[in-house]
Amino acid sequence: MHTSPDPLSGAQPLQAAAGAASAASDRPVPTGAPLPHRKVIRGWISPLAERRTAIAVALLVLDWAIFAALIAGTILLQAWWAKLLCALAAGFVIGRLFIIGHDACHQSYTPHRGLNRVLGRIAMIPSLTPYSLWEVGHNVVHHGYTNLKGVDFVWAPLSKAEFEALSPGRRALERIYRSGWGPALYYLIEMWWLRMFFPRKTYMGTQRSEFIWDGVFVSAVALLWNAGLVWAAVATGQAVWLLIVMGFVVPFLFWNAMIGFVVYVHHTHTSVQWHDDKHLWAKAAPFVSTTVHLQFPYRIGALVHHIMEHTAHHVDMSVPLYKLKEAQQKLEDMLPGRIIIQQFSWRWYFDTARKCKLYDFTQRCWTDFQGHPTSAQAPSYAARS
Repeated sequence: MHTSPDPLSGAQPLQAAAGAASAASDRPVPTGAPLPHRKVIRGWISPLAERRTAIAVALLVLDWAIFAALIAGTILLQAWWAKLLCALAAGFVIGRLFIIGHDACHQSYTPHRGLNRVLGRIAMIPSLTPYSLWEVGHNVVHHGYTNLKGVDFVWAPLSKAEFEALSPGRRALERIYRSGWGPALYYLIEMWWLRMFFPRKTYMGTQRSEFIWDGVFVSAVALLWNAGLVWAAVATGQAVWLLIVMGFVVPFLFWNAMIGFVVYVHHTHTSVQWHDDKHLWAKAAPFVSTTVHLQFPYRIGALVHHIMEHTAHHVDMSVPLYKLKEAQQKLEDMLPGRIIIQQFSWRWYFDTARKCKLYDFTQRCWTDFQGHPTSAQAPSYAARS
């Protein structure tokens, strides 16, 4: 089973002892008590890490069938608004498929390593995501060093000094990214274009032939996808530009907006900490303090394969998506008051975007673009010597 390196293996003996005692009694950890060692916390939810091949394959087949039907709808339906609705829904299903690929990339989808790699690549096809590049950037960098500045690059905030050192154009782009309206642009440029689509060595730190071949593969998929739409337009007497826009551009842009939004709200919150010191970062229990459980009404969480039960995913990546809800509830029962739980609303989201512009790594708080604090300081244990 593929696991990311555990950078927290040197946790304090006191925390390990407290965690062992809590695990032995299976009682919740009192508020204010030291967090148990990560291995102890994993032990609470490890029984839920059972992976089932039949469920995994069925989910993938179902989502692919829905995606294919929606793309067919963008071609066969006559009304432009019906095409648009299918295109937007197809973008959403690309997100669902990607979440399956994300699980497979963690080796948490089925019990079979080789099958996970095959299913993961199949699931990531519509999002044009090179599997090998995602595996390195996400599993090793993001999960190994969540919210450690200089290593984890996903929505990493700038300090005021870093922001002021940018060119005017780059500062304007950062303002757009952090406006609340910028997730699609952020993911499309900063994640997919710069780090996924034939990235330079400066972004990945290494070059592998697998990266290149995966890039060639997704490029071929994009060409074939668009060629198919051109053929369909000619065969049905429709405008080529209309089918390209509805059958490819809109779904791909919606997917970028969806994933950009998801990764933003997973790790951006006035209670979420960022660190630029590895020692202090490790003390702050980043698998808990850097992750948000965002709750949605109307079972929307189930529609996105429970990826919003994100604390459980960071504690133990081997828990499959169809067990994350139970795992998250177990953690919240055992760690009352320690996990960031947020009810979603658009008011909360744009308020967060207004407050979380830059980060003061000395004072351990979020600031606006002028450097004025907009959140409370991170808890004192984050800077304890």
